[in-house]
Amino acid sequence: MKQTGTAGLVGLALAGAVLGFLLELALAAASLAVLVPPLSLPITLIAIGGIVIGFAIPVRRATHGKATRPLDPFRAMRVAVLAKASSLSGSLLTGIALGLLLYLLSRSVIPSSAVWLAVATTVGAVALLVAGLLAERMCTLPPGSDRDDVKESSA
Repeated sequence: MKQTGTAGLVGLALAGAVLGFLLELALAAASLAVLVPPLSLPITLIAIGGIVIGFAIPVRRATHGKATRPLDPFRAMRVAVLAKASSLSGSLLTGIALGLLLYLLSRSVIPSSAVWLAVATTVGAVALLVAGLLAERMCTLPPGSDRDDVKESSA
C-alpha cells in the first residue's frame, strides 16, 4: 500500500472547501439556517486522532523489533488502512471546515461563536489529518527490512 500523497490531500481539501462554501451559500439562498459545527465535533476529531495513534503504536513496535509478542499481520493492515482513511477524511473535513469559515467571514454580520466553532472544527480536522499521516508512517516497514529481501528473491 502506498503512502498518502500530498496531491490527493490537497485535492480533497480544496474539494471540501468548495463543497462547504457552496453548501452554506445554498442554505442561505433558500432562507434556511447555515451550518454551524457543534463543539463536540472538534473534540471527537481529536479523540479519533488519538485513538488512531494509539492503535499504531504496537504496529510500530513490531515493525522496529521492539515488540514482546508477534503482531497479527491482518491487524497491522487494518491499522494502516484506518490511518490512511483518517488522513483522507481529515483532509476532506479540513476543507469543509475552511469552506464554512470562509463563508462566515464573508458575511457582514456573523455571530462570533459560529466563527470560533468553525475555527475549532478546522483545528480538530487538521489534528485528525496529522494523526492519520503519523500513524500511517508508524505502520511502514523500516528500510532494509525482510520485505526488501522478499522482493529480490521473487524477481
